[in-house]
Amino acid sequence: MKNKNGPSKHKRTEDYTRRDFLRKTSIGGGCAAAAAVWGYAAYSDNPVYHKPEKIHTLKNFRLERNLDFQGIAIVRGKDAERMVEAAIGRFGGIEKFVQPGDMVVIKPNVGWDRTPEQAANTNPDVVAAVVRQCVKARAGRIVVTDVSCNDAYRCFSRSGIEKATLSAGGEVLFPREDMFLSTDLKGEILNTWPVLSPFLEADKLINIPVVKQHSLSKCTLAMKNWYGVLGGRRNQLHQNINASIADLASAMKPTLSVIDATRVLMRNGPTGGNVSDVKSLNTIVVGLDELALDTLATGFLGLKPEEVPFLEVARQRGVGTTDLQSLAIEEIKIF
Repeated sequence: MKNKNGPSKHKRTEDYTRRDFLRKTSIGGGCAAAAAVWGYAAYSDNPVYHKPEKIHTLKNFRLERNLDFQGIAIVRGKDAERMVEAAIGRFGGIEKFVQPGDMVVIKPNVGWDRTPEQAANTNPDVVAAVVRQCVKARAGRIVVTDVSCNDAYRCFSRSGIEKATLSAGGEVLFPREDMFLSTDLKGEILNTWPVLSPFLEADKLINIPVVKQHSLSKCTLAMKNWYGVLGGRRNQLHQNINASIADLASAMKPTLSVIDATRVLMRNGPTGGNVSDVKSLNTIVVGLDELALDTLATGFLGLKPEEVPFLEVARQRGVGTTDLQSLAIEEIKIF
């Protein structure tokens, strides 16, 4: 019988509920379909296409021009400014290496939260002297940076390198996560690895390692100092440290290398901490062949080259020479 009051309110509610149900199930079906797509992307052997990450390559920062001197300059003295100037001067002066407007990236060892006297990092006076040389050559930008093991701000501050760099006219760059670029290092252990971007952007690259004992590799010198360009889990490289150092030495081709042996950490490296482990040698060594430089610098630690396995691995890779007799070595004293 027909309701005198017109259509039932329950009927209207029933119709609305059915329409609402159909609408909701259609949305739910769409969500389920989207979930299926994402599930397919996550677990399928043929996931949804993503743009491949760009893989960068390192430049060769070595000079092509002839220099006044092709060997190794050893300078002894107590005035870092004059020592650096004399050593680089033996090669024809900083203008042979740095041209006006160049972006120069300087790589000291700033790995540890230590004072200059503890010699776990490069002597800040040597860093400042190299920065001033680049200022003299009218470099456009002079960046001092390293990927520190301890907190970077504390390392640069406590080592004295931040203050020395700024006072000399350079700038300090503290690494951030977004500054690392995937780079093909073409090594046996080190293939594609995150590298701090200034080492890819520079026009010239200068390495300033400190000489110190190392518990695994026997020593940290020029070639080992390149660990500080890398991001990622660098401690994994210690499992095959000699091959990884040789990989870095093959990949990194600096414009110039200045080895700091003013204060040498003889024991308990690489972190040090006790000034009784430090020996003052008041020496810097400058050259272009980092394998030759490292071969010579082992003597500062009382080591023989044959006691340092990564030297032979690097020699076999064609990084440089370990035959110091084949090189011109000049010693200079600054009084």
